[in-house]
Amino acid sequence: MSIHVASRRRGTASLTAAFPDADFIDVTSKAPEPWVRLSPFYPHGGIPVPYSEGVTSQSVEGIWQALKVFQNADVDPAKLRITTMRGLKRTVRRYGPVQGHRTGLHGTRLLPYETARRRIYLPSYRWTLEHRVTDLVERLRAKKNVVLLDYTTNGDVTDPTSPLSHAALIQLHIEDRWPQEGTAEYEHLP
Repeated sequence: MSIHVASRRRGTASLTAAFPDADFIDVTSKAPEPWVRLSPFYPHGGIPVPYSEGVTSQSVEGIWQALKVFQNADVDPAKLRITTMRGLKRTVRRYGPVQGHRTGLHGTRLLPYETARRRIYLPSYRWTLEHRVTDLVERLRAKKNVVLLDYTTNGDVTDPTSPLSHAALIQLHIEDRWPQEGTAEYEHLP
Protein backbone atom coordinates (compact mmCIF):
# COMPACT_ATOMS: atom_id res chain seq x y z
CA MET A 1 0.00 0.00 0.00
CA SER A 2 1.20 3.47 -0.85
CA ILE A 3 -0.33 6.60 0.63
CA HIS A 4 0.62 10.19 -0.16
CA VAL A 5 -0.59 13.68 0.73
CA ALA A 6 -0.92 16.48 -1.83
CA SER A 7 -2.41 19.94 -2.04
CA ARG A 8 -6.04 20.12 -3.10
CA ARG A 9 -5.10 23.28 -5.02
CA ARG A 10 -2.80 21.39 -7.38
CA GLY A 11 -4.06 20.83 -10.90
CA THR A 12 -5.39 17.47 -12.03
CA ALA A 13 -2.71 17.10 -14.72
CA SER A 14 0.06 17.78 -12.22
CA LEU A 15 -1.37 15.32 -9.69
CA THR A 16 -1.88 12.60 -12.30
CA ALA A 17 1.68 13.05 -13.60
CA ALA A 18 3.14 12.88 -10.10
CA PHE A 19 0.99 9.96 -8.93
CA PRO A 20 0.02 7.77 -11.88
CA ASP A 21 -2.55 5.06 -11.17
CA ALA A 22 -3.43 6.57 -7.77
CA ASP A 23 -6.88 7.10 -6.34
CA PHE A 24 -7.28 10.77 -5.38
CA ILE A 25 -9.41 11.38 -2.31
CA ASP A 26 -10.32 14.85 -1.10
CA VAL A 27 -10.57 14.83 2.71
CA THR A 28 -11.37 18.53 3.22
CA SER A 29 -14.62 20.09 4.38
CA LYS A 30 -15.47 20.54 0.66
CA ALA A 31 -15.11 16.81 -0.11
CA PRO A 32 -18.05 14.66 -1.20
CA GLU A 33 -19.56 12.01 1.06
CA PRO A 34 -18.29 9.86 2.59
CA TRP A 35 -14.78 11.37 2.62
CA VAL A 36 -15.90 14.72 4.06
CA ARG A 37 -16.32 12.82 7.32
CA LEU A 38 -12.49 12.81 7.63
CA SER A 39 -12.47 16.61 7.86
CA PRO A 40 -11.83 18.03 11.36
CA PHE A 41 -14.77 20.37 10.66
CA TYR A 42 -17.22 17.47 10.30
CA PRO A 43 -19.83 17.37 13.10
CA HIS A 44 -19.58 13.79 14.35
CA GLY A 45 -20.67 14.77 17.84
CA GLY A 46 -19.59 13.25 21.13
CA ILE A 47 -15.87 14.02 20.70
CA PRO A 48 -14.28 14.32 24.17
CA VAL A 49 -12.72 17.73 24.90
CA PRO A 50 -9.25 17.28 26.44
CA TYR A 51 -8.91 18.65 29.98
CA SER A 52 -12.70 18.96 30.25
CA GLU A 53 -14.10 15.79 31.76
CA GLY A 54 -17.64 15.06 30.59
CA VAL A 55 -17.59 17.80 27.93
CA THR A 56 -17.88 16.85 24.25
CA SER A 57 -17.74 18.66 20.94
CA GLN A 58 -19.46 18.24 17.61
CA SER A 59 -16.12 18.54 15.75
CA VAL A 60 -12.36 18.47 16.23
CA GLU A 61 -12.09 22.01 14.84
CA GLY A 62 -14.71 23.08 17.37
CA ILE A 63 -12.40 21.91 20.16
CA TRP A 64 -9.36 23.64 18.66
CA GLN A 65 -11.18 26.93 18.22
CA ALA A 66 -13.11 26.77 21.51
CA LEU A 67 -9.96 26.41 23.62
CA LYS A 68 -7.99 29.10 21.75
CA VAL A 69 -7.30 32.20 23.87
CA PHE A 70 -6.65 35.60 22.30
CA GLN A 71 -5.47 38.90 23.72
CA ASN A 72 -9.07 40.14 23.72
CA ALA A 73 -11.09 36.92 24.05
CA ASP A 74 -10.98 33.82 26.23
CA VAL A 75 -12.39 30.36 25.41
CA ASP A 76 -15.61 30.11 23.38
CA PRO A 77 -17.70 27.06 24.37
CA ALA A 78 -20.24 27.86 21.62
CA LYS A 79 -17.74 26.51 19.06
CA LEU A 80 -18.23 23.03 20.55
CA ARG A 81 -21.89 23.01 19.49
CA ILE A 82 -21.57 24.06 15.83
CA THR A 83 -22.90 21.40 13.44
CA THR A 84 -22.80 23.33 10.15
CA MET A 85 -19.01 23.23 9.49
CA ARG A 86 -19.25 27.04 9.22
CA GLY A 87 -18.49 29.79 11.70
CA LEU A 88 -15.88 27.74 13.53
CA LYS A 89 -12.79 29.90 12.97
CA ARG A 90 -11.70 32.59 15.42
CA THR A 91 -9.19 35.06 14.00
CA VAL A 92 -6.42 37.37 15.22
CA ARG A 93 -7.93 40.14 13.12
CA ARG A 94 -11.02 40.13 15.30
CA TYR A 95 -9.63 39.12 18.71
CA GLY A 96 -5.97 40.13 18.72
CA PRO A 97 -2.88 37.92 19.00
CA VAL A 98 -3.28 34.31 20.14
CA GLN A 99 -2.02 33.80 23.69
CA GLY A 100 -2.28 30.00 23.64
CA HIS A 101 -4.83 27.23 24.13
CA ARG A 102 -6.47 26.81 27.52
CA THR A 103 -6.22 23.48 29.31
CA GLY A 104 -9.95 22.90 29.14
CA LEU A 105 -12.88 25.26 29.28
CA HIS A 106 -12.10 26.16 32.90
CA GLY A 107 -8.36 25.45 32.96
CA THR A 108 -5.85 27.84 34.43
CA ARG A 109 -2.91 27.10 32.11
CA LEU A 110 -2.31 28.24 28.55
CA LEU A 111 -0.46 25.85 26.28
CA PRO A 112 1.94 27.15 23.61
CA TYR A 113 1.17 26.25 20.00
CA GLU A 114 3.17 23.03 19.56
CA THR A 115 2.15 21.74 22.98
CA ALA A 116 -1.50 22.50 22.17
CA ARG A 117 -1.16 20.57 18.91
CA ARG A 118 0.17 17.58 20.86
CA ARG A 119 -2.22 17.72 23.81
CA ILE A 120 -5.43 19.02 22.25
CA TYR A 121 -5.53 18.58 18.47
CA LEU A 122 -3.73 15.23 18.12
CA PRO A 123 -5.73 13.32 20.76
CA SER A 124 -9.02 14.82 19.52
CA TYR A 125 -8.39 13.94 15.89
CA ARG A 126 -7.01 10.50 16.74
CA TRP A 127 -10.07 9.77 18.87
CA THR A 128 -12.23 10.68 15.87
CA LEU A 129 -10.24 8.39 13.55
CA GLU A 130 -10.57 5.54 16.03
CA HIS A 131 -14.21 6.04 17.06
CA ARG A 132 -16.08 7.86 14.30
CA VAL A 133 -14.51 6.97 10.93
CA THR A 134 -12.98 3.53 11.34
CA ASP A 135 -14.88 2.36 8.26
CA LEU A 136 -13.24 5.03 6.11
CA VAL A 137 -9.79 4.37 7.57
CA GLU A 138 -10.20 0.69 6.69
CA ARG A 139 -11.31 1.58 3.14
CA LEU A 140 -8.14 3.67 2.76
CA ARG A 141 -5.98 0.85 4.13
CA ALA A 142 -7.43 -1.48 1.49
CA LYS A 143 -6.42 0.77 -1.41
CA LYS A 144 -3.22 0.03 -3.29
CA ASN A 145 -2.16 3.59 -4.15
CA VAL A 146 -3.95 6.64 -2.72
CA VAL A 147 -3.34 10.38 -2.57
CA LEU A 148 -5.15 12.31 0.14
CA LEU A 149 -5.93 15.88 -0.88
CA ASP A 150 -5.87 18.63 1.74
CA TYR A 151 -5.34 22.40 1.73
CA THR A 152 -2.03 21.99 3.56
CA THR A 153 0.47 19.14 3.50
CA ASN A 154 2.40 19.79 6.72
CA GLY A 155 2.60 16.60 8.78
CA ASP A 156 5.27 17.90 11.14
CA VAL A 157 3.77 18.79 14.52
CA THR A 158 6.90 20.79 15.36
CA ASP A 159 6.60 23.05 12.29
CA PRO A 160 4.55 26.11 13.28
CA THR A 161 5.02 27.87 9.93
CA SER A 162 2.12 26.00 8.34
CA PRO A 163 -1.16 24.61 9.66
CA LEU A 164 -1.10 20.92 10.46
CA SER A 165 -2.55 18.77 7.68
CA HIS A 166 -5.17 16.32 8.86
CA ALA A 167 -4.55 14.36 5.63
CA ALA A 168 -0.95 13.90 6.80
CA LEU A 169 -2.29 12.75 10.17
CA ILE A 170 -4.51 10.20 8.42
CA GLN A 171 -1.44 8.94 6.56
CA LEU A 172 0.58 8.72 9.80
CA HIS A 173 -2.31 6.90 11.51
CA ILE A 174 -2.62 4.33 8.74
CA GLU A 175 1.16 3.82 8.67
CA ASP A 176 1.30 3.46 12.49
CA ARG A 177 3.56 6.49 12.76
CA TRP A 178 1.30 8.75 14.85
CA PRO A 179 3.22 11.66 16.46
CA GLN A 180 3.79 11.48 20.19
CA GLU A 181 1.13 13.35 22.10
CA GLY A 182 3.60 14.05 24.87
CA THR A 183 1.76 13.11 28.05
CA ALA A 184 -0.37 10.46 29.65
CA GLU A 185 -3.05 13.06 30.41
CA TYR A 186 -5.22 11.57 27.67
CA GLU A 187 -5.71 8.22 29.30
CA HIS A 188 -9.12 9.51 30.42
CA LEU A 189 -10.35 9.81 26.84
CA PRO A 190 -12.69 6.91 25.98
